Amino acid sequence: MSLSDTTDGHLWVSWDEYHRLIEKLALRVYESGWEFDQILCLARGGLRPGDVLSRIFNVPLAILSTSSYRAESGTQQGVLDIAKHITMTSGSLAGRVLVVDDLVDTGVTLQAVTAHLTEHFRAVTEVKSAVIWQKAASSIVPDYAIEYLVGNPWIHQPFEDYDGLRPDQLLMRVQKHHG
Repeated sequence: MSLSDTTDGHLWVSWDEYHRLIEKLALRVYESGWEFDQILCLARGGLRPGDVLSRIFNVPLAILSTSSYRAESGTQQGVLDIAKHITMTSGSLAGRVLVVDDLVDTGVTLQAVTAHLTEHFRAVTEVKSAVIWQKAASSIVPDYAIEYLVGNPWIHQPFEDYDGLRPDQLLMRVQKHHG
């Protein structure tokens, strides 16, 4: 993907392209030779990439909820919130951890999460980060990234179609397509 795929400061991503980029991210991590014990995905944007990488590398998946894009239907960045607890099936976060998110925009979230892990999870020995998109304006450079975006396009990911969809609208859409 290149800046030529952007229109009016927007980058539109299809499901096929999205999945291809996640696979490329997995290969980038694999080819680095770095071995890790767990994946910590940042919800919500890192859920899908984190899940796929967890399956490919066959390592446990942990989830940490973060949120800063809430105003204006999720298009305006606000104050960063980080959940107090990490969700995982057993044990606690420890060892070498790969933090996965969809993108690094300003770098605020990735920097805050890294500090949060250092402060609250002493059993974590090493942290590296993996994202699909890295914006040039970011104050943080992730360890692994697939697309470097010189500009600051708004990235329209395929699952965002559900952001404004309510159950009654979904019902009408399904009924329309299935007669």
